[in-house]
Amino acid sequence: MTVVKKLLKNHRELTHSDNVKVISHVQREVREWVLNTLMIEGCEVPFKYKRKKKYKDLNGRRVNLTYYHSMEDVAGINLEVMNVIRIKIA
Repeated sequence: MTVVKKLLKNHRELTHSDNVKVISHVQREVREWVLNTLMIEGCEVPFKYKRKKKYKDLNGRRVNLTYYHSMEDVAGINLEVMNVIRIKIA
């Protein structure tokens, strides 16, 4: 059984998407972490994840994502966000 199948079986709230195109990738430092934000073709919701170091530029690349849905409060407004737990270049 693959890693993705195990994750999806054990955590029902997870979603997996294969071969999606990144149209925007922004990295910014937040304390000791680098916060990465992706925008995916055909989706208006940002995908976010943290890393200890900067990651490769993913603009225009195709990736496989495993993520879950959440809401984030920004200036008193609830925004939909996808939290990425696994990302691989397709």
